[in-house]
Amino acid sequence: MTRKLGPFDVSAIGLGCMSMSHAYGAPPPPDVAAGVLRRALDLGYTHVDTAALYGFGANETLIGNAISDRRREFVLASKGGMFRNAQGQREIDGRPETVKRHCEESLTRLRTDAIDLYYLHRWDKRIPIEDSVGALADLVAEGKVRAVGLSEVSAATIRRAHRVHPISAVQTEYSLWTRNPEVAVCDTCRELGITLVAFSPLARGFLAGGLREVSGLPPKDIRLAMPRFQGEHFARNLGLLDGLAGIARESGVTMGQVALAWLLAQGAHVVPIPGTTRLDHLEENFQAADVRLTESTVEQLSRLINPGTVSGARYNEATQAEIDTEEFV
Repeated sequence: MTRKLGPFDVSAIGLGCMSMSHAYGAPPPPDVAAGVLRRALDLGYTHVDTAALYGFGANETLIGNAISDRRREFVLASKGGMFRNAQGQREIDGRPETVKRHCEESLTRLRTDAIDLYYLHRWDKRIPIEDSVGALADLVAEGKVRAVGLSEVSAATIRRAHRVHPISAVQTEYSLWTRNPEVAVCDTCRELGITLVAFSPLARGFLAGGLREVSGLPPKDIRLAMPRFQGEHFARNLGLLDGLAGIARESGVTMGQVALAWLLAQGAHVVPIPGTTRLDHLEENFQAADVRLTESTVEQLSRLINPGTVSGARYNEATQAEIDTEEFV
């Protein structure tokens, strides 16, 4: 089963690579992560997603080392405009010269002549979106990038950017428990022929059912700073999992598979990119593309987990201020 990703045909389930180098505590050893990447291609994944930010270049280097010899087997997506500054700190920088420099550095780490889909990782609100997208358009003209994407942007920003250069994909968090794209971004992408790439489609592991407590998470795990994983919010959210498990059992699939199948049912323009460092989860996620949910099951899932039943914001105030997305009111 394939879906459109801009000008490309890709597997309906893609592979998000962030967790192999970033965000959830100590990453796996490089040889283990490399094995996951190679196995993904063997299974039929044809969409691999990374970013300069992930491990401050380590994830792109991992991909370049592990699977650049199989470059023709997959569509490669990466992101720039958010990396470390001279002080070694994470920084959003959408200046055209920075976006172009990030791309050049990514090409080197990824061991490739061109990146199939290159996203602006975050809109730098100090810089007109038209200027940042103009730099991406230049990279396309130079043959270093084949298609342009945006990440975590509002419908209005998508339209502004699309007037400068065709936007092939918009990447944003989308899952049963993060429904913000449904405010306006989903419809805008459908109208303009843009693929909506859903990151964290399993709610950072929560919807897969294996995260029942947060006390065992490593100190640097980013979920510890997210309200939904804290205190009473987390306790209330745990109450949603029994219902999800029941629907999964009735459908004859795992909790993670039913959550991914729900996303695929939201439209042919939606492409989820779950991440994992485990071979069993890699195969389980990929098989979700073959799951067909009835209309009543899709509606049942939507009633069970939605903005009215999920407790807590998805980000703290500082992180939320960095992104440009509509919120439910």
